[in-house]
Order: sequence, then C-alpha cells, then structure tokens
Amino acid sequence: MAANRRHVVVTGTGTGVGKTVLSGLLVRRLVRRGRTVRAFKPLCSGGRDDALHLEAALGGLQSLDEINPWHFDAALSPALAARLERRRVDLAQVLAHVRAHAVGAGLVLVEGAGGLLSPLTADGDTRDLLRRLRAIPVLVASNRLGVLHDVRAALACLPPSVRHRTPVVLMDPAKADASTVRNARCLSEFHPADHIVELPRVSGAIQSGAVAPSAALNRRLDRILALLGA
Repeated sequence: MAANRRHVVVTGTGTGVGKTVLSGLLVRRLVRRGRTVRAFKPLCSGGRDDALHLEAALGGLQSLDEINPWHFDAALSPALAARLERRRVDLAQVLAHVRAHAVGAGLVLVEGAGGLLSPLTADGDTRDLLRRLRAIPVLVASNRLGVLHDVRAALACLPPSVRHRTPVVLMDPAKADASTVRNARCLSEFHPADHIVELPRVSGAIQSGAVAPSAALNRRLDRILALLGA
C-alpha cells in the first residue's frame, strides 16, 4: 500500500440511506479540485446503477468494470446474491482489485453495499473491508426518526481506533419528520459535534453533474473531505 495513499470507505446504517449520492458528490468535488481519486463499488446486486453513478462522477477516469468488477441480478446482499448464482467472491479478491486499480491515486474511495454489517463477500462485510484497507469510514444515515439508534449502533461496531473520528453524514430524507431538525444536536451528545455533517436533499440535476452544487453545499462537502484529511 502506497504510504501517501488515503483509503476511505463509505458505509451506512442500511440500504437506501444515501451512500451513492454522497460518494458521487465527494468524487465530483475531488475531481474538480484536481485531486487524483479512484472510486470503487466492488460489489453490486440488483443492478449496477450505483457503479454507473460513480462512473459518471469520475468523468471517464475509470471504466465501469474497474469500478464494479462483480455484479449480481438479485436485489439482495451481494454475498447472498452471489450464492444464488453459484458464484463466490472473497474479501482478498476485492482487496486485490482495489489495490491493482488504485495505482497513482492519492485518495481511494470505496463504497460498501447495504449497511456496515451487511454480508458483502463470502467471508466478510464492509467492516472487514475497511479494517483490511486501514481505511477511514464515512457513516451515512437518513436524517429521520430512528437515526439516533441506527448511528449509535453502527458506530459501536466500528474499530475503536477510528470510531470517534468517523464523519457521520445525515442525509435529508424526501420528507422530513419532527426529528430531522433535532437529530444532529442529539447525536452530538454521543459523538463529536464537529464530525457530524447534515446534507440537504440534493436534486437529480446536481447528482448527475448537470447543475453545479451551491457554494453552501460545497462547503459541507469540503468539511467532510477535511475530516478525511483529503
């Protein structure tokens, strides 16, 4: 592993919380800032939309198959979807692929699948992946009722060496509830307040790159990247 290469693993409290949206925003921001970045969604199940989103964000820097070497039809955890197709992917294969295609990159972003402990490969989950990569995790959650438990439970599962410096990104849901404006402050009783970032709902046009993010959104993205040392 290159001594000056930084690995980031984007994980979440579950499926559909905004990992791919955030990953795409961070990748586009890094590219626009002239950083040498590589991004991976090693395993996709139920379609390759997440990997296609990263491919677009990278603007041709990587091929789809480099970003996403393994994909399965069933919309299940990748490990189970692979089993249904009588295929096997081991964590060592994922690590080897990421390292082989990250040559020359200063920052490597890897997006997990599902939640932190969702089965990723035949022998590991996203927590195992970030441990093996010695990566900094980014924990993504939907800013809605129940997120306090979800975030605290996920943080408790992270290695102690990275737990308290993990950025927690609260993504605004399609419909806010009474907890949305209060969750960040409540979480700050259990996690450093300066490591909690709230992100507003991002339009499809911004996600696709057709419209540039606002200055306010870029400041929040830059704050996340600063927490990652990027």
